[in-house]
Amino acid sequence: MKHESFNESAEMYLKTVSELAGPDALAPISALADRLGVSAVSATEMVHRLQEHGLVAHQPYRGVALTENGQQLAAEVVRRHRLWECFLFERLGLPWDQVHDFACRLEHATVPAVTEALDAYLGRPATCPHGNPIPATTDATADRPLGTLPVGSSAVVVRVYPETDGLLSYLAELDLLPGQRVTLREIAPFQGPLVLLTAAGIRHIGREAAANIYVRPLLEEPA
Repeated sequence: MKHESFNESAEMYLKTVSELAGPDALAPISALADRLGVSAVSATEMVHRLQEHGLVAHQPYRGVALTENGQQLAAEVVRRHRLWECFLFERLGLPWDQVHDFACRLEHATVPAVTEALDAYLGRPATCPHGNPIPATTDATADRPLGTLPVGSSAVVVRVYPETDGLLSYLAELDLLPGQRVTLREIAPFQGPLVLLTAAGIRHIGREAAANIYVRPLLEEPA
């Protein structure tokens, strides 16, 4: 159900909690504040407001989780965001690493009728340009973080999550986009980078960035 009384800030909080909190984990308020660029006090105040409306559950000193209603509203925001990314990238030809920022501005100003029309116009896409599933259309349970691949194995990049402008720009420069095949050649010791073989050549990527790149392992390796 769409809560019309909630503004852009509240929707951003719900979406961010959905990104930071795993299925059985809570999102720390400190992490929420860092992601949104606000103080811990401001984040706590908004969390209390959201809790009053039944959208989050806050456990003091532990973190925040979405309620069922909060999950539904967050999924609606994510759906609008990713549909706009599809439109901006596929139909307007805007750069892959920039459409995330543009979609962040559009997602809060889109009413349900426009969302449904946009989905139909795009042919009901299953994923956004960064490979993330559009809610209610795709199961991403087969995806795994790049850094969990065994050395020597190959996979296809399927999505980038969570998306940030800096990360998307970095991956665009490396040509590590969804659909790209990679082979993990080496993981350097002492928290060193991952060494990847791609169609564009050897690429080195830090472990922090690799944790946000999800891949689908290839079952058959070339001889």
